[in-house]
Amino acid sequence: MDSGGAGISYKYTTSGSYYKQPDDHAGASGSGQYRYGKVRQVYVPLRYTQKRNEFNPASDACSANHPSGHSIKPVHGFHALITPEKMAWLAEGSAHYGDRYDGRNHGQFACSIKQYASGSKRPLNHSEQRQLIPLLHDFKVTPRWTWRSLTTTLHSLTSAGVFTPHKFMDEGYRETQATLLSTLLEAVIFKCNQKPEARDIDSQGITNLLWALAKLVDNGLELEKTPKLKEAVTALLPLVQSKAESKVDRFTPQEVANLLWAMAKLVGNGLKLENTPKLKEAVAALLPLVKTKADAKKDHFKPQEVTNLLWAVAKLVDNGLKLEKTPKLKHVVAALLPHVKNKAESKEEKDHLNAQATANLLWAVAKLVDHGLELETTVQLKEAVTALLPHVKTRTESKQEKDHFIPQHIANLLWALAKLVDNGLALEKTAKLKEAVATLLHLVKTKAESQEEKDHFMPQHISNLLWAMVKLVDNGLKLEKTVKLREAVAALLPHVKTKAESKAGKDHFVPQHIANLLWVMAKLVESGLELENTPKLKEAVAALLFHVKINAESKEEKDHFKPQGISNLLWSFAKLVDNGLELGETPQLKEAVVALLPHVKTKAESKEEKGHFTTQGAINLLWALATLLDNGLVLDKTAKLEEAVPALLYHVKIKAESKEERDGFNTQGTVNLLWAMAKLGEAIELNLVQSTFDFLVDRISKNPQLSQQDISMSLWGVMVFSARVYLDSGSNDKNLLERHTGELFSRLENICPGGTEVKTVIAMAASWLGRACPVVPDYQIFISEFQSTFRDQLQSSLPFLKIEEEKSLNSLPPVDLLLPDYNTVIDVQGPSHYVNGDFKTRNGSTLLKIALLQKLGFEVIEIPVNKIDDQDSMKTVIEQVKAKLAVLPEAHGSVSLNSGEWAADEAYFTADDGGQCSDDCYFTAEEYLEEQIKKPKKRKRKRKRPVKTSVR
Repeated sequence: MDSGGAGISYKYTTSGSYYKQPDDHAGASGSGQYRYGKVRQVYVPLRYTQKRNEFNPASDACSANHPSGHSIKPVHGFHALITPEKMAWLAEGSAHYGDRYDGRNHGQFACSIKQYASGSKRPLNHSEQRQLIPLLHDFKVTPRWTWRSLTTTLHSLTSAGVFTPHKFMDEGYRETQATLLSTLLEAVIFKCNQKPEARDIDSQGITNLLWALAKLVDNGLELEKTPKLKEAVTALLPLVQSKAESKVDRFTPQEVANLLWAMAKLVGNGLKLENTPKLKEAVAALLPLVKTKADAKKDHFKPQEVTNLLWAVAKLVDNGLKLEKTPKLKHVVAALLPHVKNKAESKEEKDHLNAQATANLLWAVAKLVDHGLELETTVQLKEAVTALLPHVKTRTESKQEKDHFIPQHIANLLWALAKLVDNGLALEKTAKLKEAVATLLHLVKTKAESQEEKDHFMPQHISNLLWAMVKLVDNGLKLEKTVKLREAVAALLPHVKTKAESKAGKDHFVPQHIANLLWVMAKLVESGLELENTPKLKEAVAALLFHVKINAESKEEKDHFKPQGISNLLWSFAKLVDNGLELGETPQLKEAVVALLPHVKTKAESKEEKGHFTTQGAINLLWALATLLDNGLVLDKTAKLEEAVPALLYHVKIKAESKEERDGFNTQGTVNLLWAMAKLGEAIELNLVQSTFDFLVDRISKNPQLSQQDISMSLWGVMVFSARVYLDSGSNDKNLLERHTGELFSRLENICPGGTEVKTVIAMAASWLGRACPVVPDYQIFISEFQSTFRDQLQSSLPFLKIEEEKSLNSLPPVDLLLPDYNTVIDVQGPSHYVNGDFKTRNGSTLLKIALLQKLGFEVIEIPVNKIDDQDSMKTVIEQVKAKLAVLPEAHGSVSLNSGEWAADEAYFTADDGGQCSDDCYFTAEEYLEEQIKKPKKRKRKRKRPVKTSVR
């Protein structure tokens, strides 16, 4: 899940996915550490700073903004920072100098607030914000503020969390907060746009400002709703580029790391790379500096900086920066990877990677691999991963709390390992990898079962964790043999239900999570997790289905599913139903399908590239709809099924006819599409899909690597299309379809034996081709109540009529009723014989059965059960059958039909409920053959034109 998603690829559908990575909380590096990451201490020496401060233990970055002879001592209480005397001192300094005031007092005050937050190892809480913000109501910035005062103030207040919006903050406080921020941003924009460039603008100030702006966005301030913030970012980016390209006052390693981290954060929070050319230029200017400093023998990056850089590069790539189109980017990655290996293998404490760094590095490597960095051809990449893996196990087993992974780290790590395995890192050949996975799975279970809120997983974590587990199973981790995996899944499932049913906004799954989670549920069931024995799984599915309906019917765009999400959802529904989810017991599933179908049609017809289904997505949708309908899903006419299917078929047809798109049809997709088109039977107009069908059959015939199941499904699909041609034309001539049937039959015959379904297909193909059946199919006998009642009534009406029940003819599946004396078969058809159970549109299985029997020379009478569902209609149909057979009790043994009387009966017999002749369901597809079995004398009749007749 890519995601969240995650990009999910799997056997039947491209997944995707595509997962939005949870934030790693990496901040600008430096000495102050609290849960938002490392806060950089700002060193801003002014011209009047006394030398003694260089050695004064009480001096710090902010002391430079104090008047001479002053220094900041550690503050132990927040109230001491905001005394009336302090606030008066601020106001007096500003008032005394007026427009000439350079902002040094405000910089000092902001720095003291930041020091308090750093000492507390947390940003200001709601109570502290409420005390501070009213005091800042008259906070003013004049054009004469120095660059250092401005950068120090904005950076310090942001670091301390002064601008972080709290949920329960009063509107008046919010206004003061927004006004203060706007005032500072306007001053930044003014300074950055000065021509010529202000002389006091330095690299450290640029770095601190961009970091602060990224932190504001990361803490919840929306770029689109804060135009001044976006404008300030845009104004700063050219300065980043010019300083990066300058030969004087260049960025230090720490500043380079912080800048790229900030840009990645901004991009990850909505700043579009393609819409911000200055951002791409700034990144391009910084990349050579990264490589130069990474290759240098001194000025090395610290572990935190290496982590931030690799995370930033991965984040930028994940948001649209192309690896293949940015060679400098690949060089940077190649230069950083040896540092990752060296730091991971180092015994020196200063080089140690903490829990967050380990998680972020593995996430970054996995992201880069997911975007095209090949494991097999990048030796440094495999070495870096191998060096990091022991740290996962060590941290997990550590008894020191500071070494432990938080829930977000666990989710990121398991997601990363699953991605690496999915991209070629072999589980069986990498012992350290299996150990890391095992320790993480134990942690998942522990955290999921914990009662402490700090241990709880967020919705995105749950989605990513379950997606990762499924991917590991997909790549060789056996569900039935891995106890820890089953325990972790079992521990997470209740959280899916709880979050899905929660009314708290923070607990809600976004559309991508919903799609990924249902895909995960389907994959778990497909991998052997039994629905009946896992009630928590069924409960989780039911809770998620409700959200599918709500989101699909929502008018808000943010609630809508993307094309891949729609494809994954319907694929999941089909897989769940195919593996035992009872439609009758899950009404939410039908509602979800109905809600999604209009979106299927809209996306299939969309002319916007981002709105299109991929080739695989369209194939999955057709397969899913065919599977759901085949399993008994009945939709109302308002469900848009009749509109969605043609729209998808046209979409697939365009893809099949495009030379550029043809490679999107993989083996599994080609076979599934052929099967789905055949299964949908008369719901698809034959002439509209002929070219697509020819393309699919050609691809299959040229593929020598098909599995037995693929050949069986393909052979069945080809026979269904052959049956449709045969029933439409009444011709039994050899054609191209016959040749394909023969070739596939030979291939399937050569790899026998198979299961019941394969043997059934072989028997049908042998009968179709007129060959001896090489297998003995094992058919299960099922007699419906309708069939039994009809047989009894018919026998009662015609006591001398010989009726055989569930008789297998020429090794074909048993027919309902056989009248051997008349070479006639009666097929009592329930809803499963029709697409959508409409008793009108026959599916592929029904069409093939009729054609096979007709090719053997049998007359086929089709009787839909909705025409015999009461005593009166039963009698009417029996009278019609009697008329058809023209059997009179006193004349048993010789059948004579009065052509005039039969014509009248036939005209009645073909009339549907509206009195119109119907071609939708055939009573029989060829003329009745008058033949009595074992009679000494046969009467010759002139052959008539085949007549289409239906019992309505």
